[in-house]
Amino acid sequence: MLKFLLRRSAVAILVALTVLTLSFALTRLSGDLAISIAGPNATQADVDIIRQAYGLNRPLHIQYLDWLWRAMQGDFGESYFFKDRVSNLIGSRLPITITLGLTGLLLALTVSLPLGIIAAVKENTWVDRTVMMVALVGQAMPSFWLGLLLMVWLGLQLAILPISGTGGPEYYVMPGIVLAFSAIPSLMRLTRSGMIEALGSDYIRTARAKGLSRFSILVKHGFRNAAIPVVSIAAVQLGFMLGGSIVIETVFAMHGVGYLAWESISKNDYPVVQAVVLVLALIYIALTLLSDLLNAVLDPRLRTA
Repeated sequence: MLKFLLRRSAVAILVALTVLTLSFALTRLSGDLAISIAGPNATQADVDIIRQAYGLNRPLHIQYLDWLWRAMQGDFGESYFFKDRVSNLIGSRLPITITLGLTGLLLALTVSLPLGIIAAVKENTWVDRTVMMVALVGQAMPSFWLGLLLMVWLGLQLAILPISGTGGPEYYVMPGIVLAFSAIPSLMRLTRSGMIEALGSDYIRTARAKGLSRFSILVKHGFRNAAIPVVSIAAVQLGFMLGGSIVIETVFAMHGVGYLAWESISKNDYPVVQAVVLVLALIYIALTLLSDLLNAVLDPRLRTA
């Protein structure tokens, strides 16, 4: 298991360096940063002053190494637009994004686990086909479109939830539903396949022969074993949700890290864009490693790898 985790950790470090390099390169390929900061009415002298002040006149490899060294120490520089440390901006908004992601994951598990169990119990019936149709719709529907539908229905017509902004728990309901809807299909299919495999195993037949109740067989014996891959994949789904929060937070105007990324892109605030991409990528990598660790602990085959 130690060798497996070491290999996965080495891959994670390489992925982090790749994301860091790409985020730096793409901002430079988008145009002259000094001109973007100075604005369309700036003179050449103004552009030269900005280029000198921000160190943009140095060779690209020197800029990259300097940014890499500072990023490894948690120093992402200063925002061009907000005039504040980038680390302070991300630190103040990250709790909103994490809360939104956890809300979406909780809602997704609450819906997908029961539906997956029901579909497995009613395999190849109209119930099973209906559940899989729901999964297909959830996989195909764009998240921003579902968000707009919820805003019109729950926010305008029924007026029971706030349409946008950041505040109490009620502000996380609609964005959480949208995030959950995108994760429900994969979690539901995984639960269904795991339950079908578990229900056909020898220990389930033994439990039935002992006369155990249907609830005990499904929950204590079947679901307990079928939930092992679901638990590990849930960590990865949380990473997807945090990355997808950029779209959701923009639709619902929630002032999290995703909305900060959208503001920074629209205002050419490249230090913030680079830092947000890196932070979200590192969170996703950490959650992926957590998923691998859970797999290594729960899967006997990986313990000896």
